[in-house]
Amino acid sequence: MEDEVDRLVAAWRRERPDLDVEPLEVLSRVSRLARHLDRARRIAFSEVGLEPWEFDVLTALRRAGAPYQLSPGALLTQTLVTSGTMTNRIDRLAKKNLVERLPDPSDRRGVLVRLTAEGRDKADRSLAGLLIQERAILAELSRQQRGELAGLLRKLTGPFDNTPG
Repeated sequence: MEDEVDRLVAAWRRERPDLDVEPLEVLSRVSRLARHLDRARRIAFSEVGLEPWEFDVLTALRRAGAPYQLSPGALLTQTLVTSGTMTNRIDRLAKKNLVERLPDPSDRRGVLVRLTAEGRDKADRSLAGLLIQERAILAELSRQQRGELAGLLRKLTGPFDNTPG
C-alpha cells in the first residue's frame, strides 16, 4: 500500500539521486503522524473546553497524585516551558477555577499549584477522550506491533529526552 511519503521519496530519488533520502521514509511519517495526533488532541480537549497547554498543566498536576499539587518549578520541568509562560498559564487556569495557588508550607516564599475539583474533572474527562482518539489512530496495529513501535520510538527519542536543556 503506497502512501504520500512513498510518493515524495520516489520524487526526491528521481530528482536528487545523489542523496540518500532514506531518513524521509521514517521521519516524514513521524511528522505526518504528529499532525494527526495534534488534531486528535485538539478534538479531545475541545470536547471539555480545554486548550492543549491547559491539558498539559492539569494532567501534570493530576499525575502527581493526591493532593494534586506541584511547585511551579516542577510544572516547568514537566511541561518544558519558560517560567514566564508558566506564570501566565497558572494565572489563566486560576481565573477559570481549574487550579489554585497555595502557600508552600516548606518554603515561606514559595507557592504550590493545586488542582481544583473542576480541574481534576476536566483532566480526567479530557484524558479519557484523548485515549479514544489515540486508540483510533493505532487501530491498524496489533498489540505486539504497538509494543514494538513503542520500543523503537523510545530508542529513537531517548537521547533527546535524557539530554539537559
